[in-house]
Amino acid sequence: MGKYEAEFSNLVRAFRKKHMGKGPSKISTTFCKNWAICEMEGNLSPIEKFIASAEDGKTMLRSARTEMVKEMYRKNRPIEMEEFLGYNFVELFVDIDIEQDKGMSIFVFDGNLEEKFTKLK
Repeated sequence: MGKYEAEFSNLVRAFRKKHMGKGPSKISTTFCKNWAICEMEGNLSPIEKFIASAEDGKTMLRSARTEMVKEMYRKNRPIEMEEFLGYNFVELFVDIDIEQDKGMSIFVFDGNLEEKFTKLK
């Protein structure tokens, strides 16, 4: 992961901390075409881990950690990310494995991140 990907990871962590109270403990970002692909670990809070100990809790948490996260980005444009990248945020795809506490977020922007940031290296 290069310095631009690392900075983007820090922006993701800060955004989630601001809007959810906790960011992932580890984020690794890869730019691929117009996507910023973030692999995340340590997403769940202690109370969420407790809730996940029940089967119904896992289902509820997965729904919350996918649909509610996407809604959070729709309602709160990630302006800091847009300013850093120089492109507009378009869409977010999210999934999480509750048992492993690992997630994946794919941020879609309106420009080719891979091409832009490969030239800057």
